[in-house]
Amino acid sequence: MRTTYVITGGSDGIGLECASQLAAAEPDCRLVLVGRNPDKTATAVGRIRAEQPGCRVDSLLCDFADQAAVRRLAEDLLLTCDRIDVLVNNAGTVFSRRTEIADGIEATFAVNHLGGFLLTELLRERLVESAPARVVFTSSEAHFSGTMDFDDLGFEHGYSIMRAYGRSKLANVMTARLLARRLEGTGVTVTSLHPGAIATNIWSGAPWFAQPVLAVLKRWKMESPEVGGSRLAYLARSAEVEGSSGGYYQRNRLREPSALARDDDLGERLYDVSSRLVGLGGAG
Repeated sequence: MRTTYVITGGSDGIGLECASQLAAAEPDCRLVLVGRNPDKTATAVGRIRAEQPGCRVDSLLCDFADQAAVRRLAEDLLLTCDRIDVLVNNAGTVFSRRTEIADGIEATFAVNHLGGFLLTELLRERLVESAPARVVFTSSEAHFSGTMDFDDLGFEHGYSIMRAYGRSKLANVMTARLLARRLEGTGVTVTSLHPGAIATNIWSGAPWFAQPVLAVLKRWKMESPEVGGSRLAYLARSAEVEGSSGGYYQRNRLREPSALARDDDLGERLYDVSSRLVGLGGAG
């Protein structure tokens, strides 16, 4: 049976490299690459098809800052995918200045957390039907510095690019842990990871004064997108993590996440707040 992988943020960076490596390891698989930019997404599809002609490669477009677009993406996936074996929630970004989407939601939190949260909830039934299935959230070690202040979730006071990023990445780990508990016994596993300090375009949204430093780091300190993609692919298909759920991984090894990430009561509250923010109510 052909394995179906859905990869958000799949048109570039570690998402594209993950797709390339999954296709190489499983040439008869089906890949659905989800991207925001039509040209980049088409180029990514062409690359994978050239590398692995036997792989079925499809694409869908979605701006994860737009909840209506996420809902359309879920509808398209449900219409075109009889099964979803692996969902890789990898879409992410940063904003140098505080930015809001509709309803006043801070954009980093919206894209990096709420978009993947909503998509996973909308696809949950299909994932259970496809079991054994996996859900992977791309988080970051930045979650260790993340906070979760529900009275100022969107940093109306004291916004900074790294504070907002850390909070969104903490939300990823908390969501993976909570969904792992809620999906226990269904055959669907949920994990999160820090893919490494990767030289990708995500930091193009950093302030201008940080760009020279980032350029140096990309050249001398950061790892390649291929390395980061391999860590995504590891959680997506490796037999070593089959059946393992709720874990946070770095360098393909389990690592204990931050104390806040392990606060299950806080995770439940985040789930309820997130559900309301995406229009799903508070129940799950």
